[in-house]
Amino acid sequence: MSSQVSEVLAEVYAQGWSRIVAAMIRFTRDWDLAEECAQDAFAAAVRKWPESGVPDQPLAWLTTAARNRAIDRIRRATAEQAKLRELIGVEPVPYVSDSEIPDERLELMFTCCHPALSTEAQVALILRTLAGLDTAEIARAFLVPEKTMGQRLFRAKQRIKNAGIPFRVPAAHLLPERVPALLHVLYLVFNSGYGAPEKAMLCREAIRLGRLVVALMPDEPEAVGLLALMLLQDARRASRFDASGDLVVLEDQDRSLWDLSLIAEGSELCERALRRGRAGPFQLQAAIAACHTASSTDWAEIVGLYGHLVRVAPGPVVELNRAVAVSMASGPEAALPLVEEIVADGRLEGYHLLHATRADLLRRVGRRAEAAADYRRAIEVAPGEPERRFLTARLREVTRV
Repeated sequence: MSSQVSEVLAEVYAQGWSRIVAAMIRFTRDWDLAEECAQDAFAAAVRKWPESGVPDQPLAWLTTAARNRAIDRIRRATAEQAKLRELIGVEPVPYVSDSEIPDERLELMFTCCHPALSTEAQVALILRTLAGLDTAEIARAFLVPEKTMGQRLFRAKQRIKNAGIPFRVPAAHLLPERVPALLHVLYLVFNSGYGAPEKAMLCREAIRLGRLVVALMPDEPEAVGLLALMLLQDARRASRFDASGDLVVLEDQDRSLWDLSLIAEGSELCERALRRGRAGPFQLQAAIAACHTASSTDWAEIVGLYGHLVRVAPGPVVELNRAVAVSMASGPEAALPLVEEIVADGRLEGYHLLHATRADLLRRVGRRAEAAADYRRAIEVAPGEPERRFLTARLREVTRV
C-alpha cells in the first residue's frame, strides 16, 4: 500500500471513524454490528484504494461501504428477515460530498453518557466508539485485563439495548443536566492520561473529542471552557516529569518545555468563553490554569478565581486548592486553618493531596514532626509510583537530622 493511501486512511480514520460508527448505529440500532461494519469498510479500503485510487469523497465511500456491509450481514442472517425488509426500504446513501454525510456524533456522545450507565461504562464507550480505540488499548490505559474491559463494554451496550436508551440529543429541558455529565466524562478521560506519561494517548483523545464537542456545540461556553482547560494543562505536560519519571512541581518546571501554541489557543478560548458572562466550573478552572502559564503567577487573582469556583462548584477538593492558593498569596499560616477544616470534614481522608498539602504547610512553618506524619499518610494513599517517590523525598527532607 502506497504511503499516500496509508496517510489518507490514517487521517480519515482519525477524523471519520466516529462519524461512520454513529451513522451505522442509527442505521442498524446494533452497536456491535455498527462497529464491525465500520471495520469492514476500512478493511475494504485497504484492499481497493491502492488499485483504484483514493476516492474523491473518502468518508462517503466508507459510509456507503459500511451500510452495504450491514445489509449483506443482515441478509445472511435468516432470523433477521423482518429487519432486512425494513432496511432495504431505506434509500441507499449516494456518493455525495463528505460534508453532506449526516453527522450523528452528538447523539452518540449523549447516548454513551446516558445517566443510566455507570461512569466506567461511559468512559469505555466514549473511547471505543468515538475515539476508535480497541478494547486492548482501553484495557491497558486503565490497567485492567482485556477480558474485563470487553465485559464492561458488552454490559454497557446491552444496557443501552435493554433499557431502550434513545439515540438522540436530549430534549432542551434535559440538556442542562446532561451536558455537564458529558463534559465530566471527557475530563475524566483527560485526567486519566495526565497523571502518567505512558498514558498520554488519553490526553490526546480527550482533547480531540473536546474539539469535536465545541464544533458540534459552539454556543456552549462550558464546552469551550473544558477545551481551554485541557489545552492549558496539556501545554505543561512535557515538564511535569523528569527523565527518571519523577514528578516535578509547578515552580520547578522547565518552562522552555511548555507548548506556547497550546497556551495561546487555550487562553484565547478561555477569554472567548468567559465573555459570554456565564462562568461555569470549567471556565473558571481554565482561567486559573491560564494564570499559571503567565510569566509571573498572580496568586491573589487565583485566590479570587477559586472563591468564584467554590460558589459555583462547592466541594472539598476545590476548597483544598483554594487553601493552596491562599498559602502562596498570604503564607502557610493563613492556609493551615482552612486545611484543618477540610481534614476535620473527613470526606478527603483517602485523598493523598490533602495529606501532602497539610504536610507541606506544616513543613513551611517548621512543624517537621507533624509534617512527617502527614507525608507518611500521603504515601500510604498515593495513587502511583511517581507520587510516592516525590512524597518519600519530601519525607526524607523533614526527617533529616
